[in-house]
Amino acid sequence: MEAVRLKLRQATANYRREETVDNKMTYPLPPFSTVIGALHKACGYREYHPMDLSIQGNYGALKKKVYTDHCFLNRTENDRGILVKMINPDLLSTAYVEVAKAKKSQGNDFYQGVTIEVKNEAYLQEYRNLKDLKKQISDFRKERIAESFQPKLKKLKAALKERKKTYKDDALRLAQIKNREKELTALDKRVKHRLQEYEEQNYTIPYSHFRTLTKGPKYYEILTEVELVIHVRAESQVLQDILEHIYDLKAIGRSEDVVEVLEAELVELKEVKRAAKSLYHGYISTKAVDERLIWEQKRDVGGVAQGTRYFLNKDYKIVDGKRIFNKKAVVYTSNYYVKAGTSHSDIFLDCFGSEQKDAYIVNFI
Repeated sequence: MEAVRLKLRQATANYRREETVDNKMTYPLPPFSTVIGALHKACGYREYHPMDLSIQGNYGALKKKVYTDHCFLNRTENDRGILVKMINPDLLSTAYVEVAKAKKSQGNDFYQGVTIEVKNEAYLQEYRNLKDLKKQISDFRKERIAESFQPKLKKLKAALKERKKTYKDDALRLAQIKNREKELTALDKRVKHRLQEYEEQNYTIPYSHFRTLTKGPKYYEILTEVELVIHVRAESQVLQDILEHIYDLKAIGRSEDVVEVLEAELVELKEVKRAAKSLYHGYISTKAVDERLIWEQKRDVGGVAQGTRYFLNKDYKIVDGKRIFNKKAVVYTSNYYVKAGTSHSDIFLDCFGSEQKDAYIVNFI
């Protein structure tokens, strides 16, 4: 069976584990979805092309690095963090201008100017003017609408209700009273709508341009001296596309995790007619372990392969606008082997070397 063998090298890499936040941990090898996405991008594919992968490799060391995390809160706080104004609030942009910075962990006040460091006086004054406007709108809504206009309107409606009882037998006067009730109801809605519209345009939208930014140390794990051996099983045209565009493969993982292509060739995989031992760490199918198709080498005594179990993303479908990933159960391990005569549709040997004595154990997932 034909497949493409890729040998790649990366100086550094972080294959992000999606459940980690404060410490961005990494998988020891790239997940299937990460490699599939990188290959699709290199080939210029705009839709999914099915492919199965076997991923194995090694890394030199695991390091932890610190970085400054910039986090925009989902609300604007008056007493903490850094008050900023977004430069392009209507676009998908995180560009901002610092307005003022809180000096203490609590007790600060951007509006009052208490224990803050002013960065942009003009924007800070705009922020304060908006806070003043919000108070004026609230006072107007309370004093002019809730305490004055609404009670008068309520009295008028009550009077009309009594008049309807008086003129219940006069169809013409009754119709006029009902029309007046409709006019009062429409007036009430119009007043509320205009005030809401004024607040939206003059306060809500401009104020949403101000955000609270927090900065803090977070960590991420870095693999160094990464070497990968990846086998790809797919339709013949897809394999040819990968070979033709392999040097368009720029990174796997983060954009800065640059890939060096050491080898890319079409190989003929063999059935397992002789025993073989793994040359690298690798992802192997949990099913292959549970069914005793792949074993662990322990002092020449075979045992069930042990390692770290993961559920890794491979591909996904869009359901109700959300990505629903197809997850694969794998074991990350090393020093595993297959016995001679092992027969399975997803397990092969990729023999190489001048005399074809060495072989990669290929377990497609």
